[in-house]
Amino acid sequence: MKRALITGVSGQDGSYLAELLLEKGYEVIGAVRNIESATKSLPIKVLHKIKLIEWDAFNQDYITKLLIEYRPHEVYNLAALSSGSAMYDDPVGICDVNGLTVARILESIRAVDNKIRFCQASSSEVFGDVLESPQSESTAIRPRSPYGAAKAYGDSMVRIYRNSYSLFACSAILYNHESPRRGFEFVSRKISFGAAKIKLGLIDELRLGNLAAKRDWGYAADYTRGMWLMMQQSHANDFIFATGVLHSVSDIANIAFAKLGLDYRDYVKEDVGSFRPNEAVQLLGNPKKAIELLNWKSTLTFDELISTMVEYDLKTLKAMRV
Repeated sequence: MKRALITGVSGQDGSYLAELLLEKGYEVIGAVRNIESATKSLPIKVLHKIKLIEWDAFNQDYITKLLIEYRPHEVYNLAALSSGSAMYDDPVGICDVNGLTVARILESIRAVDNKIRFCQASSSEVFGDVLESPQSESTAIRPRSPYGAAKAYGDSMVRIYRNSYSLFACSAILYNHESPRRGFEFVSRKISFGAAKIKLGLIDELRLGNLAAKRDWGYAADYTRGMWLMMQQSHANDFIFATGVLHSVSDIANIAFAKLGLDYRDYVKEDVGSFRPNEAVQLLGNPKKAIELLNWKSTLTFDELISTMVEYDLKTLKAMRV
């Protein structure tokens, strides 16, 4: 039986990845900062089938001891300080957790067992101030935020350990990915949850930032499946996971409210103070490499994804009122 260690298992991506690996017959070790908190956020069907352990991203010796104790065949590093509106909130902390931790894990793998396979959850934010669109795996790295810079450092360490120490180490460059498990600090979930609350008469309006802002939005479970596919290859490689299609924030709002028989324009108000600087070139991913080499593809359309989130939030809120 294969054994996988997932850091950040209680987050959106971690829970979907754990679910997938369990279906594949893996033994799953979930590393989290707070076990009590994780037990409240993980889906029940995942929680009772994995082993939760405490995670200390700052302690090299601790990471090494965990690898010695559990001897995972695969390590997926999904733990990170948040992106979105928090990309600038704690530059030093972000660089340590999202960047240096990658080096610590890789060094521990090298010390314990160089046969352990490693996957780093990277981000489209490594491209940052891009000069071309769409972006591919060969696009120049130009981060514009502490979050993007930390992820770019992590990717660099992945390549260094892959090339210099022959580790099976790879980076999954993930574009925006959503689901009913998305955190409420992200705009997609703000909209799906806000629309459901308005439908039930719990609030009267929803305030958002720039409705014209565009992103490449996909389904989180598809992207975690992509990470697993990467780890099954004969050679380590980096891959972009994206839809290759841009949608605006207003597109999300339109679909979410229409699903509930409402017109978003009657309820959504733009908050100019929340606007981000305009982007000359959009973050739009080209998933061609993953499609051709991994036989990877999206399973939900954009409309289906947003509709699924709205349905989940409406059902959840109705249950809370009973």
